Amino acid sequence: MSRHPDTDADVLIIGAGPAGAAAAAWLARAGYRVRVLERDHFPRFCLGESLLPACMEDLSRAGLLDSVQRGGYQVKDGAAFTWRGREATVDFRDQPGPGWRHTYQVERADFDQRLIHAASGQGVEVEFGVTVTEVHPDHRRPRLTRVDQHGRTRVLTARFLLDASGPGRVIARALSLARPPRLAPRQALFSHVDDGIRDAAFDRDKILIAIHPREAGVWYWLIPFSGGRASLGVVGDPAALARHGGTPEARWQALLDAEPRLRGLLRDARRRRPLGELQGYAAAACRLHGPGYAVLGNAGEFLDPVFSSGVTIALRSALLAAPLVARRLDGEAIDWAAAFETPLRRGIATFRAFVEAWYDGRLPAIIFHPRQPASLRRQISAVLAGYAWDDDNPFVRAPNRRLTALARLCAHRPSPGGGP
Repeated sequence: MSRHPDTDADVLIIGAGPAGAAAAAWLARAGYRVRVLERDHFPRFCLGESLLPACMEDLSRAGLLDSVQRGGYQVKDGAAFTWRGREATVDFRDQPGPGWRHTYQVERADFDQRLIHAASGQGVEVEFGVTVTEVHPDHRRPRLTRVDQHGRTRVLTARFLLDASGPGRVIARALSLARPPRLAPRQALFSHVDDGIRDAAFDRDKILIAIHPREAGVWYWLIPFSGGRASLGVVGDPAALARHGGTPEARWQALLDAEPRLRGLLRDARRRRPLGELQGYAAAACRLHGPGYAVLGNAGEFLDPVFSSGVTIALRSALLAAPLVARRLDGEAIDWAAAFETPLRRGIATFRAFVEAWYDGRLPAIIFHPRQPASLRRQISAVLAGYAWDDDNPFVRAPNRRLTALARLCAHRPSPGGGP
């Protein structure tokens, strides 16, 4: 327990999503008094439903993996891609080195609640329905102001703050840390469906990613859940999506009708929830740490949904930060730039390079080419499995250079059908 009763907690964490739950659980298991403040009431809907195998290691380190494995979630062992009738697969079981070969596809309402419930069981104090309105950094006693759903205000003090507020980006907004993201703004339309899929060839153990047959920058996700449900979405430049209808509902239907593989798979599907819409979701921050605080996961930077990197980055940031917080609270001087921000951003940069290569055509050219060198295919599979911090992988050490070189190699080794 805390040796500092003059504070409300050793560590105050803003946000009860995966980053907040993982950091809280790790610190509570290490003996610190942790309090989590969450604006919403759980369960609540959230995107980011397709995990990556690298998540499993960080969930295990946080003491949360057993709870996840009891969730009955749909197993995920890779990704399937389709474009103009062509099929390709990235199989997480086909990668070099140690590491998990599978993970899960999860409905986040249940997944997030399960994580924070497990953290609470390890001694974490959690408050739901409270909004953080002010943040005051300080090396010794950072503090924040929180307002509950009845309008009652209270100032809380701690020895350290962690911001895991996701798209709320509490500290980045309060301290003007936001900067323009490097990725172009895009829009997503999405829903959950009873998928009604009867096609025996459909592999529910893989997320399905489809590319629009005529709009190269527009793509779809189909994430199968257990129980015959699925998450379904379409992503693209807002102007490109707008060409397909005047209202979100009209665009949604026209875009789904345009992709033959999804149209066939989902002919009996029924929507389970209203159509959702997100735009301009990419975000970045100029700094991820400061006096008495660190910023985790999407509260600092969010890229794009295409390779499911959000929860992976959130968990990795939490498991990078939590041991450093413990050392800091035990009196050790921490170089947060060297020990936290630099390594975290290195993995984010790897994911960003793959996202950029997806939208500029280099990665589809590689994925859909039937004659990829096997060793390079395995290295790409490892990155897409979330191992974006593995410096033994050349696609981590120099992702842009490697992706460009491989795309050129594929262009000079044409497929039998004259592929991309």
